[in-house]
Amino acid sequence: MLIHSASQVLTLAGGPQRGNNPDDIGIIEDGAVLISGDRIIAVGASRDLLARYPDEERLDAQGRVVMPGLVDPHTHLVWAGDRAAEFEARLQGSTYMEIMAAGGGINATVSATRKALPEELYAQTRQRALAMFRNGTTTAEAKTGYGLEWNAEIAQLEVLLQLDAEGPLEIAPTFMPAHAVPPEYKGRTEAYTRLVSGKMLPDLKDWWTHHHHSRPLPFIDVFCENNAFNLAQTQLILTRARELGFPLKAHVDEFENLGGAALALELGAVSIEHAVKTSPAELAALGTSDTVVVSLPCTPFGLADPHYTPARDLLAAGGILAIATDLNPGTAWCENMQFVIALACRYLKLTPAGAVAAATINAAHAIQRDHLVGSLEPGKQADLLILSVSDYRQLAYRFGGSLVQSVIKKGQLFQFSNYF
Repeated sequence: MLIHSASQVLTLAGGPQRGNNPDDIGIIEDGAVLISGDRIIAVGASRDLLARYPDEERLDAQGRVVMPGLVDPHTHLVWAGDRAAEFEARLQGSTYMEIMAAGGGINATVSATRKALPEELYAQTRQRALAMFRNGTTTAEAKTGYGLEWNAEIAQLEVLLQLDAEGPLEIAPTFMPAHAVPPEYKGRTEAYTRLVSGKMLPDLKDWWTHHHHSRPLPFIDVFCENNAFNLAQTQLILTRARELGFPLKAHVDEFENLGGAALALELGAVSIEHAVKTSPAELAALGTSDTVVVSLPCTPFGLADPHYTPARDLLAAGGILAIATDLNPGTAWCENMQFVIALACRYLKLTPAGAVAAATINAAHAIQRDHLVGSLEPGKQADLLILSVSDYRQLAYRFGGSLVQSVIKKGQLFQFSNYF
């Protein structure tokens, strides 16, 4: 199929963008993209591709934007229930960490998720996955972490793998039993840390090898924060994960700087997530590394917190920045990466082009899939969006709705009407 007559084709070609020059997003005016099967064959001017491929089936973009599918590199997609009551409590003055320390927060969702029947957990998660896809996210990372014991964590992984197999949303899974200390281990964080590092991770390696050996190993993530896991505990878990061959991620510096970013860099983490309170020295080190900083602007927005990732400082240091929803029931129930782009321009001070790069090619790099998705280049997977507008900057300018008219995932066309 030859998609032609796009006002702008955003190619994002050339690999992850870093530093203060993320504004070259490879715009081809009156552009076209040729796809065959699930792959991109050619990208160029409509005039050239129409002449070179006169017999291909055609799809007229009618002067609209064509761009890569959005990539969401940090979600907690799989859970049961909601925490609307906690939202109300925060409005009345309770902080996120106070709610968590009192037994609410993550552990409230753990209780609901453990109690959910497998079909209920699948149905609730699938509904969110489809909402993400309708809003233009074609690939997403998704974490466990609302089970906090072996069977419940594996049940979450199985839901994610089932949804990935069914599509259309493509899912990169992360195993995160170190999301919080479960209630049965209250006051015994060291013992739970040893359980995760000494038993859960080796058992996961065996389980994955026997059941999913054809897939890449999942990421391992740890929430390094006060009232979660301290620096030494985080180091123990991530070091063991690295020894077993798992790629690493780390939640760091959301509320306090514990040194988690420096540790993650030392261990060769693929990405660090949140990075709100990351120190200038750590930002400078990140600027010369291949570790991606994944900023989650929906989270401080959801908490009415004025502190956001110091994205401009990271970019000034030469770092790689991605953005994500942090889709979760406590602070950021948002399935829409378009809204993240809008927030990133306002609160991270990104340009529209920089935000688009952070939501596509850089986000793909944060989940080790930039060789497949995140840009429109020959040989890559045919994951594209056709917007309902002619200027990509509308993604940042407008917010609260969806500008996605059509999604093409692995060469298959999905169309969404903007009209009743």
